[in-house]
Amino acid sequence: MATDLTAPRTVARPDVASIQRRTLRLLFTTQIIGGIGVTIGISVGALLAARIAGTAVAGVAQSAGVVGAALLAVPVTRIMARHGRRPGLVLAYSVGAVGGLLVVLAAATHWVPLLFLGMLLFGGGTAANLQARYTAVDLAEPVRRGRQLSLIVWATTIGAVAAPNFAALADRVTTGWGLPPLAGPFAFSAAAFVLAAVVLLGLLRPDPLLTARRLAAADAPAVDLPPAVDATATAVAAEAPAAGGGATPAAAPVTVRVPRGAGMRAAWSVVRGQPAARLGIAAVAVGHLVMVAVMAMTPVRLGESHADADVLRLVGIVLSLHIAGMYAFSPVVGWLTDRLGRRAVILGGVGLLLAACAVAGTAGHHTPRLSVGLVLLGLGWSGTMVAGSTLLSESVAAAVRPSVQGLSDLIMGLAGAGAAVVSGFVMQFAGYPVLTLLAAVAAAPLVALALRPVPTGAPDEEG
Repeated sequence: MATDLTAPRTVARPDVASIQRRTLRLLFTTQIIGGIGVTIGISVGALLAARIAGTAVAGVAQSAGVVGAALLAVPVTRIMARHGRRPGLVLAYSVGAVGGLLVVLAAATHWVPLLFLGMLLFGGGTAANLQARYTAVDLAEPVRRGRQLSLIVWATTIGAVAAPNFAALADRVTTGWGLPPLAGPFAFSAAAFVLAAVVLLGLLRPDPLLTARRLAAADAPAVDLPPAVDATATAVAAEAPAAGGGATPAAAPVTVRVPRGAGMRAAWSVVRGQPAARLGIAAVAVGHLVMVAVMAMTPVRLGESHADADVLRLVGIVLSLHIAGMYAFSPVVGWLTDRLGRRAVILGGVGLLLAACAVAGTAGHHTPRLSVGLVLLGLGWSGTMVAGSTLLSESVAAAVRPSVQGLSDLIMGLAGAGAAVVSGFVMQFAGYPVLTLLAAVAAAPLVALALRPVPTGAPDEEG
């Protein structure tokens, strides 16, 4: 009896809707856990840094976490490009956990270099939270991408709001264990990151990115990518369950072409050829730059007109309203992104950012008006972040998507870190109104870019 070994094996098509629902539930849960881990540490990070290294460098220590998140996007997305979302997210949370433990050790030893290293690695938790929003749209239907991405962004709100309330409890508990004051929250952060990593390692199966690549390869076996794209990666079809919930037939490797090394150079070559991808990256980066520049100096602005006894209370209220603007309405922003279009919401976000700069910059020492400006600032950031991330994700092929998304997070993080540093000098030498004016000027070119017609269809969907 002869057997035709050259005949292709039939692989059942996975139940994409079921996988996507399970992925969203899992990401929503881990975003809450990870959000608690990030915020509980950040809430006391500046105070701990001031005690160890002095007030002058406390802000630099905080910025180290932002820079760390940006730089960690490079190796994390490289791993995702080759092996899928799960190992990349697990690595990012694991690095964040190591960073939290190093901060605890630095608090015990008062060793400043160890504090900076720990804060740098602590950014891994932020990197994981940022990458989770992209994981949410790997298998999303085009008409639901904005809403499903925004759902994961919104989940961060729960952790961000709850975490500061746990900081004092964590400090009291761990002080009884012999840890130094203010070190306890970072120990709890490390535990939260480990929990998120373990949950993702065990439950994020099948991997949504590998499944998306497999489907893209099955629907369009030959995907044209830039000249740099000549290496291969293998996605094993057996990883995805069959539509009926049973196991897929024996592993049938699907080869998809990926940029050599899947690094930033390959990502940049892809973005250069995709106007929609460039707009997506610009929207995310510019929105983040404007938000950080204005938000970072708002507590200083409040300190100019209020007594020390009132400043912390007012800062807490104003920044809480700002965070609510950033995250609480993200599901509405996602719905608008799907209904009105990506560019329309980006333009709306820029408009809100400009309005925020105008309101905050002319508020003087009127705290309620300044609060309104910060709420508008958060809403504008949400519009550029959700719509820009959605547009970016659907504008490039699945094979190169992680690298391009990593490039976006790298640029966003560096833009935010640079804005935080420059804003301090502007505030000192020119004042808060000039700072908001310069932030508005920085946002203006995004309007012209967003008004240019760009194709929004994904290459792996439209061929």
